[in-house]
Amino acid sequence: MPKVKLSLIYILGIFLFTIFGVHHFSTLQCSDKNKKLVNKQKFRLLILVLSAPENIERRDTIRKTWLSLRQDEVKSFFAIGTLNFRPEQLQTVESENQKHNDILLLPKLLDSYGTVTKKVLQSFVHMYENYDFDFVLKCDDDSFAVVDQILKELNRWQNKGLRKELYWGYFNGRARVKRSGPWKETDWFLCDYYLPYALGGGYILSYNLVKFIAENEDILKLQNSEDVSVGLWVAPVANIERKHDPRFDTEYRSRGCSNQYLVTHKQSSQDMKKMYEFYTRTGNLCAQEVSTYLGYQYNWTVAPSQCCDRRPGIP
Repeated sequence: MPKVKLSLIYILGIFLFTIFGVHHFSTLQCSDKNKKLVNKQKFRLLILVLSAPENIERRDTIRKTWLSLRQDEVKSFFAIGTLNFRPEQLQTVESENQKHNDILLLPKLLDSYGTVTKKVLQSFVHMYENYDFDFVLKCDDDSFAVVDQILKELNRWQNKGLRKELYWGYFNGRARVKRSGPWKETDWFLCDYYLPYALGGGYILSYNLVKFIAENEDILKLQNSEDVSVGLWVAPVANIERKHDPRFDTEYRSRGCSNQYLVTHKQSSQDMKKMYEFYTRTGNLCAQEVSTYLGYQYNWTVAPSQCCDRRPGIP
């Protein structure tokens, strides 16, 4: 087939998907959200923590530190895939769940680095089908989140009266598509950069975005990186605020320690214990604020590849 015709077919395909996605999303907004949801417990915020089966110490540390600050309007889950578990493995994780009632067991998921996108997707489907909520915070089990401050920020955002959905985190728009290594994408065909996405160390989605993803589970394209996938899945949605926030320290390594941080990634269990002790005693995360490298404000007025210039003064 000539290249011109192939390009036209490709552009038409993207156009039709965008129209379908936006139209379908608009129907979601006026569907069952305003109806009484029978047998669904209501929460302000659901917290989804991706965890590996063997990371028992990390989960215990999170329970005793930043999750202990959560309020009644918040429910948390540690998502674990249990497909092909040995009997003793399943018994261990079920025993942990009986004690804490916060493990989201995913029996159709083989838990590995290669299935993290499926883990997020199956978790979203479970939360949408079983709970009524306003927002979801997704993070990893090496992230520390200041839940009380996040709730205050969500209240401020809603009080603005914006008739939009919220996609909130630390965005990247100039990440080149990985063609090698564990996160390589062999079938990414859109362009040489990923679409803008919030980094996976921690991001927040409003209810209708989770609903949109869950109800389209069977037709969504799954990339190796879950955060890239989420950015792709919600790309067609028009009525959305992509809120870039340097207070989300969620890159592949921490930018240091700032008392402004709402989520900080790549923290050890010992780091979390120190942060929690200092925060509960002083209201600050850091005994001393440290910047290991510069952050950036996302420039939405330029091409995504030019979005993210690191500058002094950004935590």
